[in-house]
Amino acid sequence: MNDKEMDQDFIVIGAGIIGLATAEQLLLQGATVTLLERGEVGLESSWAGGGILSPLCPWDYPDEVTRLTNYSASLFASWMDGLHTASGIDPEYERSGMLVLPPFSTCDAQQWCTSHGVKVKRASPYDALSIPTAGKETDRECDALLLPDVAQVRNPRLLRALRKRVELLGGRIVEQCAVTHIVAENGQVSSIATACGTFSAEQYVVTAGAWSKQVLGQHALSLDIKPARGQMLLFRFSAAPLRFILLKDDLYLIPRRDGCLLVGSTLEDVGFDKGITAAARDNLLKGAQELLPALSGMVPVQQWSGLRPASPHNIPTIGRHPQIDNLYINSGHFRYGVTMAPASAKILLNEMTGVAQPFDVSPYRSGWEA
Repeated sequence: MNDKEMDQDFIVIGAGIIGLATAEQLLLQGATVTLLERGEVGLESSWAGGGILSPLCPWDYPDEVTRLTNYSASLFASWMDGLHTASGIDPEYERSGMLVLPPFSTCDAQQWCTSHGVKVKRASPYDALSIPTAGKETDRECDALLLPDVAQVRNPRLLRALRKRVELLGGRIVEQCAVTHIVAENGQVSSIATACGTFSAEQYVVTAGAWSKQVLGQHALSLDIKPARGQMLLFRFSAAPLRFILLKDDLYLIPRRDGCLLVGSTLEDVGFDKGITAAARDNLLKGAQELLPALSGMVPVQQWSGLRPASPHNIPTIGRHPQIDNLYINSGHFRYGVTMAPASAKILLNEMTGVAQPFDVSPYRSGWEA
């Protein structure tokens, strides 16, 4: 295939959640858009996540992260309604709440929630169980914190809905089409070489996740994005065993509507290796059984992994390339690509169109000079 002659307004490189959300925003502005995906839509990272629409312990993150996630969370309900209506696919967005178990500084956490307008209340670990625990009602220790407004989505369903939405808007998606080289001279990209031909457009957006630095090649400057493997487990119950998302340290249990329970996740520096391991399964299972004894004796029905686009302090890079006028990036969201997707797409569109930003977005351009 050779699409050099078929110019369009934008080529978006990478069709994960960030690429799809970016394409949707551009298409809604009337642009013509082609997305190029090295594998299959969303399967490198976005599909594999748990869909918690909040940093795990938001008080442990810099303001640059929580400012973006809070803004994004405010956009999700209407975004999901629109996707559901347009695609006929329910992403299963719901405010399920998240119960955070110690260890953490209760004082620091409550102070952060108060100063950031986040609802929080003291709770007991037993409050998370769908069925009251016999013998525990008289000895309930309120040493956990409940964040009742934390929401979740079901990543695979969200990706299917968003893909259909992009296609209905006229977006073109080309899978199995890895970018091999960006051709740029005199401060402009003229074309990109791929495994399935040469493509050209007026403007280009790199949303290639963990592969973004490789895609940019010599144009990556000081961009610091690399893969970080995360493995997860899936269990099936006849009904959800938890009322809320349950979190302790980096271990979380996510109940779905249909009784599925996700357990995650690991954080591994193993390059681009997406393999799953018995060690990760055993560690996740052991930790999950300690939090939810009902898992004792159960075997996970599925185990998988994804490659997060790791970046320093979880801060993504969003904006125009400092040396190439028609090249943009929206990448490096680390653990929170789904969480940050609608806000990141809007921030990038605002920069392209000159619309005022909702807050200072200069920290999301600093990745080029980090």
